[in-house]
Amino acid sequence: MKIDILTLFPKMFSGPFGESIIRRAEDRGLVEIKIHNLRDWVKDKRKTVDDRPYGGGVGMILMVEPIYNALKDLKNEKIKGEKTILLTPRGKVFNQKTAQKFSKLKHLIFITGHYEGYDERIAKYADEEISIGDYILTGGELPVMVIVDSVVRLIPGVLEKSNAVKNESFTKNLLEFPQYTRPEKFEGLVVPKILLSGNHKKIEEWRAREALKKTKKVRPDLIINN
Repeated sequence: MKIDILTLFPKMFSGPFGESIIRRAEDRGLVEIKIHNLRDWVKDKRKTVDDRPYGGGVGMILMVEPIYNALKDLKNEKIKGEKTILLTPRGKVFNQKTAQKFSKLKHLIFITGHYEGYDERIAKYADEEISIGDYILTGGELPVMVIVDSVVRLIPGVLEKSNAVKNESFTKNLLEFPQYTRPEKFEGLVVPKILLSGNHKKIEEWRAREALKKTKKVRPDLIINN
């Protein structure tokens, strides 16, 4: 998979993308992530990417022309499975199903907004508008990091064990079952006996029940909306 990210702050990505699973996925050639400075597509000497909104208002908004020029260079009409994503608070809220859908694509282009917002015409050049929740951040950089992390780990071969995501939270509209490790007893808290039994069939049944019980208690909306 190829991922292109348009941003005004490329240095923000060096830490999160330079470590752990994403770094290993890049090293193994399973994903190629390129961070692009939006100012590279600006022609004036001041590298202007934003301006005051027509009609007045607080702050500055991103201009449409730099985004248009960047997408013209980055998009490849020959690639099937390419999407351009605009990060915006008004977008569809990102979830595991969307992550799974994105992980099957060949090329993702992310447009990160910043400042007070963006010229509405930018939305015309995006395939989808995505949000990571009903709250406001200073820009789209952090949401892109979250989305890329959740998508890359679903690409076949990225995780060492192919079935690692099989029972994860949200995969089947359920939260993941409780898990335990050593020590068996700690401060009066003990590991459920079934997990020590060695009976894998019974353990799987227990995990299924516990996953359903936890979901009903903590996130009943996942079951109601299923």
